[in-house]
Amino acid sequence: MKWIILGIWLGSILFAHFRGRVRLPLGRQLLDHSILLAPINAFMVLLSKVPTTPYIPNSTMPELKLLEDNWEVIRDEALHLAELRQIKAPELHNDIGFNSFFKYGWKRFYLKWYDAKHPSSEALCPKTVELLNRIPSVKAAMFAELPPGGQLNPHRDPFAGSLRFHLGLSTPNDDRCYIDVDGIRHSWRDGQGVIFDETYVHDAYNRSDKNRIILFCDVERPLIWRWAEAFNHWFGRVAMSAASSPNADSDQTGFINKLTHYHWVIDQKRRAFKKANRPLYKATKFGLIALAIYLFLVS
Repeated sequence: MKWIILGIWLGSILFAHFRGRVRLPLGRQLLDHSILLAPINAFMVLLSKVPTTPYIPNSTMPELKLLEDNWEVIRDEALHLAELRQIKAPELHNDIGFNSFFKYGWKRFYLKWYDAKHPSSEALCPKTVELLNRIPSVKAAMFAELPPGGQLNPHRDPFAGSLRFHLGLSTPNDDRCYIDVDGIRHSWRDGQGVIFDETYVHDAYNRSDKNRIILFCDVERPLIWRWAEAFNHWFGRVAMSAASSPNADSDQTGFINKLTHYHWVIDQKRRAFKKANRPLYKATKFGLIALAIYLFLVS
């Protein structure tokens, strides 16, 4: 049974690795945080009701047109937040999902995050929150800012139970400001939405001289069986809510993010070790993984 479990887990990791044209180096893929949910992600992809391509036609999720139709209302609230400097990196290291993004200039303001409460968004962005609440499939949403010179390095997101929706609000309207998903480029434009699968390798750059603000949503992936959708909904509510991050003191901080300060301290030591001796760092990392697998098999 242990060998079967290990085989399913490793097979799921390789399934994720080889399903796209653009791949992380295999060594990095085997160490990437997305491997933790690899079997669940394979399950979600194989039972997907919508295409499993890097980009998904907007027509497959017609409920999102409500956001496109009201993009100027949403934009006005986003620009007001930007004037208040509320679209920002967190003051504490309590956003485990995006901690690595902030050093490249990326900023965010949460509008909703699964079942977690964000009173700050209801107070500062009531119209946008009301629109989002009319679309049950939108499980998480935020305003995301990428300044001139900002970037997000190639990565894949860890959870395939959702799809990503970007709606251009205040963008450079310039091909130099773009996202690549599995090697296919999309440049943001004001008022235009795009849906993509964030478990493909993707990266983003703003090489223009203007700021970019978008509405960023996670939309529950439709699955072919109702029981599978029920599992997806339950897993997102329980596991993803635990990763909620606050905009302000009034907002809920999930259990996982309450521990991320300690994760940050450990990660700083990891980075220092990696910088000091990269070959020894890699050998240690793979050695610990091999030890964990061995202990699993002999226990």
